[in-house]
Amino acid sequence: MATVYVKDNESFDSAFRRWKRKCANEGIVTDLKRHVEYKKPSIKRKEKMENARKQRKN
Repeated sequence: MATVYVKDNESFDSAFRRWKRKCANEGIVTDLKRHVEYKKPSIKRKEKMENARKQRKN
């Protein structure tokens, strides 16, 4: 869990920005997004193959 201590004479906005940056660096947001929706392994495989096909095209 990302923890940010508010410094003396620091505004809430700057502390909130530091917290958001810390969460992004630790990968918390991406992990949450990954766990929000479950995808079946067959669908993951199809998406992976489709992405590979698109990259080979370019």
